[in-house]
Amino acid sequence: MALISRRNFVKSAAACAAMLQASELFASPLGLPAGLQLYSVRDVLPNDYEGTLRKLASIGYRQVEAAGFFGHSAADVKQAMARAGLDCVSAHYSMGQLQKQAEEIIQFGNGVGLRYIVCSSPMQPNPAKAKGKNWVQSIESMSREDWKWNADQLNQIGKKTKAAGIQMGYHNHFLEFHQHDGFMGYDILLHETDPHLVTMEMDCGWVVVGGQRPEHYFERYPTRYSMLHLKEFKLEGWKPGTEPVPTEMGRGSIDYTKIFAAAKKYNVPIRHIFIEQEGYPDMPEMQALKVDADWIESFPG
Repeated sequence: MALISRRNFVKSAAACAAMLQASELFASPLGLPAGLQLYSVRDVLPNDYEGTLRKLASIGYRQVEAAGFFGHSAADVKQAMARAGLDCVSAHYSMGQLQKQAEEIIQFGNGVGLRYIVCSSPMQPNPAKAKGKNWVQSIESMSREDWKWNADQLNQIGKKTKAAGIQMGYHNHFLEFHQHDGFMGYDILLHETDPHLVTMEMDCGWVVVGGQRPEHYFERYPTRYSMLHLKEFKLEGWKPGTEPVPTEMGRGSIDYTKIFAAAKKYNVPIRHIFIEQEGYPDMPEMQALKVDADWIESFPG
């Protein structure tokens, strides 16, 4: 048997190292790279856009989802992401923004290279009903027909994004799960949106705060979900109607072992996972986000 040459040995060693590195990057419970919703760094990102992105990459994140671009052009965002070694997969917009600026948002998204444009909150279609109310009160006042209107808007905007090669999505908070006259807004959105036009990005933490179980939705609607938000809260002693206390992944009350097991059991086609931390009561944010990244990378597959 011929002896392996030094050059081929180096090549083989490099290939093995690359394979090992890749396996480490994808050592998450669903075999996906660690992602971060950039709302998590909303206080520092506007003042140091590229520096913040580089820090996130250095602590283990590979994909991000935007929540505002802070006046940067699409070309600038794309270059900043590339220099940091990050893939900007998706971006959040409110229904109000999508209503007014759908074409501009789609054009910007194509410039960045987005695969998803996600509606991050519904809106009260009747301005008179929203007058004098804050966002929570406005959403809580929505009728069955108001939720159907939001579903129809998602379908209409979804046609436009699909034509541009971008998938429309919807991200839940907790208000969608409040019972109103025998219905939940979230169920209406699921039933009334076209699966070919609108995918669902489940925020697992807000589902639990809303009194529901992510596993239940995976079982009933396994094909509707393509992205997950992972967040933690300390819910011991927490009372619905009050603000839950945010914390780092693995240090709160949400059982992600059951959630990931259900996603696998029901063959939910999750393509991206984004950690999102709502606040930092226990430690500085970069330290906390490193804890979060380490948690997802070391979670048993």
